[in-house]
Amino acid sequence: MTATAPLRVALIGYGLAGSVFHAPLVAATDGLVLDTVVTSNEERRADARAACPGVRFAAAPDELWERADELDLVVIASPNKTHVPLATAALRAGLPVVVDKPIAGSAAEARELAALAEERGLLLSVFQNRRWDSDFRTLAALIAGGELGEVQRFESRFERWRPRLKGGWRESGDPQEIGGLLYDLGSHVVDQALVLFGPAVQVYAESDVRRPHAAADDDTFIAITHADGVRSHLYVSATTAQLGPRFRVLGSTAGYVKYGLDPQEAALRDGLRPSAGEPWGEEPEELWGRIGSGESPLTGGGTPVRTLPGDYPAYYAAVAAAVRGTGDNPVTALQAAATLEVLEAARRSAREGGAVTLLPHPDAEEQRA
Repeated sequence: MTATAPLRVALIGYGLAGSVFHAPLVAATDGLVLDTVVTSNEERRADARAACPGVRFAAAPDELWERADELDLVVIASPNKTHVPLATAALRAGLPVVVDKPIAGSAAEARELAALAEERGLLLSVFQNRRWDSDFRTLAALIAGGELGEVQRFESRFERWRPRLKGGWRESGDPQEIGGLLYDLGSHVVDQALVLFGPAVQVYAESDVRRPHAAADDDTFIAITHADGVRSHLYVSATTAQLGPRFRVLGSTAGYVKYGLDPQEAALRDGLRPSAGEPWGEEPEELWGRIGSGESPLTGGGTPVRTLPGDYPAYYAAVAAAVRGTGDNPVTALQAAATLEVLEAARRSAREGGAVTLLPHPDAEEQRA
């Protein structure tokens, strides 16, 4: 690696995460080049070759470790159960790593990876892209500017209507697969809550398997009490026939209500790509959230607030800077461990039927923005 040469990236996995998120964002980032895609699936190789002309292929991750000196960064976008062993192998091969969320199945495993990365002096970052959602960026700015007063309750919903199973490991009931919505969408909404309001001290959850023949949770509610007294109510579901607001945030002087999802995932799925100088992550005015007090946004109450553009490209720009030693890790493994602590507590709460108290961990790292 030199100061001017692009960082050579190997991407493990070319399913949904690899093809829709990681490969396009790597390709759009100055200073990064997608060098190798690891997949043995011929159809996925053809898709990758069409999207990224000149990319090389490997059939298995072990091939990367054998030529680690030809690479500068490994991105792990393979199934959840592979995250820990692959990240461990990459770090031991001397390569910086980006791991898709969740980094592991437990906070303890995440901390072990963090310790290994620190021991090797290597970057270990977690792809929590929803920190760069348009609506989340807007909400964070409103809170930072004091527009809501003192926030008292944060409601966040990541809901879908998918009454039929799609199949695959994400819907598996095997604990080793780390499937289900708690660890999938729950990783996003919990991370966002901790970034906004700091560490959790108590967690309560309700988790259900609603769809016929389903084996993993598909309808889950998580309540977090934060150390500063804010309460977060988080919903993740694949069985929501009528979608609620993405955010409903109640403060001492005003509230903010926002419907609709950030547009970046849909744009990436449609084949659109971030390009320098071109608008990206922009939301139409009719979907802007509203801020106000004592009035319903559904009847025109409150004042529209322009939604800031979403900015997924900022994650990989920060990763490139961190690998070069000119910037900070945008999402650390210890921050991911704090999210996993909440998810583990939620799973325990749902199983046992009561709230779970969390104690501060000596290695905890502040997530709050």
